[in-house]
Amino acid sequence: MSNSSPTAPIDRLPRLHELVDSWPLRRSLEVVAAPLRFIAFWAAVALPFLYLPLLAGGLEGQQLTVFVGLLLANVAALVLGHEHGR
Repeated sequence: MSNSSPTAPIDRLPRLHELVDSWPLRRSLEVVAAPLRFIAFWAAVALPFLYLPLLAGGLEGQQLTVFVGLLLANVAALVLGHEHGR
């Protein structure tokens, strides 16, 4: 009789993270992600300057919608650009 457990063949299979790390697609995604992070980072820096004219003139009607859209765009840029420069 063998002392091996029934899960031993599963242990010989490569782990999922090892498969993902070896995919050529991962390198392609990294090449695309770096410029996206750069753009998102600087967009997160620049977008608050667009709030100033809206806030100075008061938020009425359509301007409130534009302000909320800018705020959501800034949050998205902050999330996407968070890893830039690390």
